[in-house]
Amino acid sequence: MLVHLIDGTYELFRHFYGLRRFTKGADKPTGAVVGVLHTVLQMLEQGATHLGVATDHVIESFRNSLWSGYKTGEGVEPALLAQFQPLEDALAALGVAVWPMVELEADDALASAAAVAGDEQDVEQVLICTPDKDLGQCVQGSRIVQVDRRKRTVIDEEGVVAKFGVAPSSIPDYLALVGDKADGFPGLAGWGAKSAAAVLARWGHIEDVPDDAGEWEVAVRGAPKLAATLQADFAHAVLFKDLATLRVDRSLLGEAEELRWRGPTAEFAKVCDVIDADGLVSRAERLAASRTGAA
Repeated sequence: MLVHLIDGTYELFRHFYGLRRFTKGADKPTGAVVGVLHTVLQMLEQGATHLGVATDHVIESFRNSLWSGYKTGEGVEPALLAQFQPLEDALAALGVAVWPMVELEADDALASAAAVAGDEQDVEQVLICTPDKDLGQCVQGSRIVQVDRRKRTVIDEEGVVAKFGVAPSSIPDYLALVGDKADGFPGLAGWGAKSAAAVLARWGHIEDVPDDAGEWEVAVRGAPKLAATLQADFAHAVLFKDLATLRVDRSLLGEAEELRWRGPTAEFAKVCDVIDADGLVSRAERLAASRTGAA
């Protein structure tokens, strides 16, 4: 069994702005929704059997109460925000498991589902379909991997190390030091990708980094100043690590078999009529019929 976990927020953004190249700003009310549905159906047509989609039903989450600068829905175009609910409804009507997140984020849902599926012996591989670097912390060997469908790349544990210079378990520490502009926290002054990778490759976690740079056992330019910054601003480093650490809520998924696609619901035709995507109905019905026949 292969389990595909899809970042619905990323896909909605991708299709929304992708359409802009052709519509020149004349946004269709549900154009991005149709695009995401096409992507999900395409994955099913290509052989996916068990999949789930996570969305940020609201952009804000519990992390906003921890850090005032954390990302919000401010600046996100209303035409895009208005398509989250229709997307969630359409995915449910298609018969796909969907997690519309409110307190937690879509990334947390993906991490949660990956943890549950990854524990099951019947699951051969979990593919987390998003380029978001946060999800690198979930990668385990070649069993739980990240997939960038746009670039057609698969990142396993060796790939995470090659890309960031640290193991998956150190990704939250890495982001705490270098910051994450997309999520709205700055990291620590002076720390960059090279210095963070070098230090964390040796020590693993910020809590284990010696206060004295002379004890780091790695050559890092400006090490004394970086050590002083980490020591003086350690509270922020711990906070940023907390922000970057994905939460695992196992109540979101009982078992991977719940993600098996069994065909569209009766509501799918009605939904597609509303979003002007009748062609998706016949595709979904044909695919469901072919799987029933094969069974």
